Amino acid sequence: MKVQVGQTIPSFTVQTIQGRPLTVPESSPKFTHLQFRRFAGCPICNLHLHTFFKSYDRIEAAGIREVIFFHSSVAEMKKYQKDIAFAAVADPSKTFYAQFGVERSIWASLHPRALWAAIKGMLLGKMGVKMENGPHGLPADFLIDQKGMVVAAKYGTHAYDQWEVSELLSIARGAG
Repeated sequence: MKVQVGQTIPSFTVQTIQGRPLTVPESSPKFTHLQFRRFAGCPICNLHLHTFFKSYDRIEAAGIREVIFFHSSVAEMKKYQKDIAFAAVADPSKTFYAQFGVERSIWASLHPRALWAAIKGMLLGKMGVKMENGPHGLPADFLIDQKGMVVAAKYGTHAYDQWEVSELLSIARGAG
């Protein structure tokens, strides 16, 4: 079942790939942005995340904590996400994907924007070989406030259909 804007999600704790517990939501910062991505070595996902890494200071200044889920194992994620500035969570059983209603599609990577992003990601070396848990996942984004209310949600319709940094910051400003 898809999560709806205005819905309050119950608090939950996850373990990051660095072994630290993380509770969502928390009283600080102002917002938590949950990003659901595909497999850890996905060139599309890693290309997109690179834009978030470059904007880390702006995102943090807006009071947003990033939490990024991949449907890969910790071992596979550490090959690609071990040094990222954001909390990264392995969910190979797709437990949280199911709880948030994040779907999959065999057409996920065939959209022209997704194909172009995949090519660009591969050319920039942001790709792995192993497609742990398959290549058909769709992205999803959720902005959650300190009380657990979903302020905004986006379910991608293809593999490169997620919020850009500018969209996230605009949504947070409007909800702040």
